[in-house]
Amino acid sequence: MSSHRIAVLGGDGIGVEVVEAGVRVLQALAEVEPGLSFAFERFDWGSDYYRRNSRMMPADGLARLEGFDAIYFGAVGDPDLPDDITLWGLRLAICQGFDQYANVRPTRLLPGLTGPLRPELGRQIDWVIVRENSEGEYAGVGGRAHRGLPIEVGMDVAVFTRAGVERIARFACDLASSRPRRLLTVVTKSNAQRHGMVFWDEVVKDVIRDYPGLTVDWMLVDAMTQRMVNKPGSIDTVLATNLHADILSDLAAALGGSLGIGSTANIDPSRKRPSMFEPIHGSAFDIMGKGIANPLGCFWTASLMLDHLGEGAAARRLMAAIETVTERREHLSPDLGGTAGTAEVTDAVIAALRGGNA
Repeated sequence: MSSHRIAVLGGDGIGVEVVEAGVRVLQALAEVEPGLSFAFERFDWGSDYYRRNSRMMPADGLARLEGFDAIYFGAVGDPDLPDDITLWGLRLAICQGFDQYANVRPTRLLPGLTGPLRPELGRQIDWVIVRENSEGEYAGVGGRAHRGLPIEVGMDVAVFTRAGVERIARFACDLASSRPRRLLTVVTKSNAQRHGMVFWDEVVKDVIRDYPGLTVDWMLVDAMTQRMVNKPGSIDTVLATNLHADILSDLAAALGGSLGIGSTANIDPSRKRPSMFEPIHGSAFDIMGKGIANPLGCFWTASLMLDHLGEGAAARRLMAAIETVTERREHLSPDLGGTAGTAEVTDAVIAALRGGNA
């Protein structure tokens, strides 16, 4: 019997709503999947915790999470608090503290959904974007000086280390090698960023030499955006820096129908520490508490978590239930053109898991 300890961090805004919906779905999955069980423990860390304690999570937060098999995370961000406090105080503190250096974001146009592209192009979308998740443009190196003076300055320095670039390139090559097309696109901006991005190119090329079975092409990040729109079928696995992949994966989710279906895995490939799984849509305070948040991205995220935990059959079963619901189009949230609320979508996916009518 497989029992997994999951730390549940709803965080802010709709993050709490969709993660609780995800817990319901995982509990229903455990009822129908032989030998599968979960032990969930909730942590109320986030912006409300900050208001009470002047920090986003306890000083020993990482130590308290370390013994879990995975972290199921909702969202972080509050319109009344600076984003650098909320993001760096919780999500990035966990990602960097646990060295979750591989951020993986799959995108497909799920059955029954329509994105902004013409149908014949939308059906070609089947991508995985691999984002370097520990350094690059989000390394946190920099500072501000002469505050309030005419000569005030603020700097963020993009940091690329040989070890950091090499390990994410190897992760992306391994992932691309496991997919049928064995196709990898490397995104860069070395025509304008002549130090860090040129170094990125050089290190990635060194790694690629160890993967002669891959077909590899290179794209400048600005050109990559139009390729995603105009030639989606030419893309399979994508490797990009922290900033570039952050932007491209939001575009990918939108092309897949909605940010509400985007999913993310923050992976520590060494498995020395728990990895963290989250939808990409953010805290969305404008719809918080209205009961209309789309939980499908959080369910897809749960499928990624299951796969990471070695529960491949359960992961596939959950994705099949999600696709059953999207294909029928009877229980879709407003961002996907429907009228169903979070609870209705959740009930439909649970019914599909149980083999009933969604």
